[in-house]
Amino acid sequence: MLWQLFLLDSVLMTGCWLWAAYNHRAGIVDVAWSFCIALNILITAWLVNDALINVRLFIGVFSSIWFLRLSWHLWRRYRAESAEDRRYANMRRAMGKYQHIGFYVFFMFQAGLAILFSIPMWSLLHVPSSVWSPQTHVFLIIAGIVMLIAFLGEVIADQQLFHFKQQKQNDGKTMDQGLWRYSRHPNYFFEWIHWFAYPIIGLAAGLYSLWIYPIMMWLFLYYITGIPFSEQQALKNRGQNYLDYKKRTSMFIPWKPKE
Repeated sequence: MLWQLFLLDSVLMTGCWLWAAYNHRAGIVDVAWSFCIALNILITAWLVNDALINVRLFIGVFSSIWFLRLSWHLWRRYRAESAEDRRYANMRRAMGKYQHIGFYVFFMFQAGLAILFSIPMWSLLHVPSSVWSPQTHVFLIIAGIVMLIAFLGEVIADQQLFHFKQQKQNDGKTMDQGLWRYSRHPNYFFEWIHWFAYPIIGLAAGLYSLWIYPIMMWLFLYYITGIPFSEQQALKNRGQNYLDYKKRTSMFIPWKPKE
């Protein structure tokens, strides 16, 4: 079934790649990535009949809402930008005449990542009902609280930044109010918190391997795809304004700003 989901994700990514080749805006890949995970969750929750009903409802409803909300936010940001995201513009320049094939490989890689990050939900939905602990509802409540905190935090952070960027007088300035006063990347922080929900649920079924996902997401955000690119672009575009913000504000975990 994972192969079937991968084929479906690949078809969607191919369509988005064709769109990006047409309009030279590869940022659509971010929207597609999140939507692919939401689709994987919905299809799996719908088709797997042996899953515990409480787990099936939790994953099918709350997890899909998480990724559909993220897709909508990324789509809104994509539509609000008049030019290609600088990350992908730099990639396009670096690949030169091989940009189309290069971006196709990149889009297919994202389809693979969509499967990789769908595995926690897929695994939980494939645990037979008889395996679950009698205290599963306790773990679901704890996971639900974690996911609610993460959802509210990320929504607030995304909304604050989106509205800040819509104000023309803020061009060249750094968002340092609201949650962004306490962390330079509160949206990434709450995204990371969200991934603790699945290993917590997994404790009720003996799926201890799911704890690798908060670690993996932290590595991606902290060292690979998230913070490094954002910091680099912020320093390039806002210079001293961002340096001052950087000196007084925690990078990841929200904390009281320095004087």
